[in-house]
Amino acid sequence: MSANLHPATIAVRAGEDSQRPHDVLAVPLQFGIAHGYPDVDSWEQVARGDVPGPLYARNTAHPTALALEGKLAALEGAAAAVAFSSGMAAISGTLMALLRPGARVVAGKDTYGGTHYLMQHTLPQWGVHVSLCDTTDAAAFEAALAAGCDVLYLESPTNPMLKVQDILRLAAAAHACGAIVVIDNTFATPVNQQPLALGADLVLHSATKFLGGHADAMGGVVCGSTALTDTIRHYREIHGACLDPMSAFLLLRGVKTLALRMRQHNANAQTLAEWLQQHPAVARVNYPGLADHPQHDIAASQMSGFGGVLSFELKGGLAAVHHVLPRCRLLLRAATLGSVDTLLGVPSTTSHVECTPEERAALGIPGGLVRCSVGIEDSRDLIADLAQALA
Repeated sequence: MSANLHPATIAVRAGEDSQRPHDVLAVPLQFGIAHGYPDVDSWEQVARGDVPGPLYARNTAHPTALALEGKLAALEGAAAAVAFSSGMAAISGTLMALLRPGARVVAGKDTYGGTHYLMQHTLPQWGVHVSLCDTTDAAAFEAALAAGCDVLYLESPTNPMLKVQDILRLAAAAHACGAIVVIDNTFATPVNQQPLALGADLVLHSATKFLGGHADAMGGVVCGSTALTDTIRHYREIHGACLDPMSAFLLLRGVKTLALRMRQHNANAQTLAEWLQQHPAVARVNYPGLADHPQHDIAASQMSGFGGVLSFELKGGLAAVHHVLPRCRLLLRAATLGSVDTLLGVPSTTSHVECTPEERAALGIPGGLVRCSVGIEDSRDLIADLAQALA
């Protein structure tokens, strides 16, 4: 396909042609785990990687997942992609494939809770040194990088405080010391942000979220150069966190409407953030699309849309959260995001459920914080429901 296509077209068409026999309009859902070959020579050529082709679902993936990988690589402007069984499988698999005992990682303090757990507990157990910096302090990152680094791990915007990192600046500093730059692009999506064009080497997604978009399939993906993704694919092959065919099929179908959905997610989140900012019961709203967001200018320079997630802090703290959330009639309470439905969550049950209350406090996550993944409903109905709940 042409490299000059727009994201909406890429989301619909990329990655599928080679996996659509007889030009069927939908990539078939194939449950077969292995493919037969007529002779040993052709079989071995595929097994060695000399000739592309399916072999065994854990090794080379099944055709449905291959189509998904091709589509997501095209959306991120990457040479290749590797699909995993979940977003955390993609994150942990990528880090473990790249790192060795004695390696150094530099990351922000505000990463997603599961990632933060990896940084604080899992990686140190394997002899990896982790330096956590103030997420938005680029100078602190540059100092930590200058001391030596193998992997720079970014997340922008962050979950759930919606902090924004200067990808271009930090990637340049990382490359100056020979580090690989990995970024979680789940909140932004490739429609709103293209990290590889800003200097990142690998882009991660929890495909469970906006890419799938319907809260009915779990998966993860990492996109980047062929050399890096081959290393990560081999790790997935040995450790087994491959994507199942049904989830691949549902995610593939969901991605087709990604650009269309993100336009509505972006617009609704902006409208809701501006409304919440004026509400007397709300102490603070975190959304990079707001002019007074601390990193709004950076976000505007590297994002074409500000995403479908915001968070807000209620003045009454945790007691207010317990009072307000059950009173919402239209907005749902659930531990996920990126769905067509508007979802409310609190860090203790969603983004930072792995952390203790003390760890959440140390990370600057207030007790009265509510994360809102804004869906694609009519924003007037969303505001009306929040208004009656906050009244």
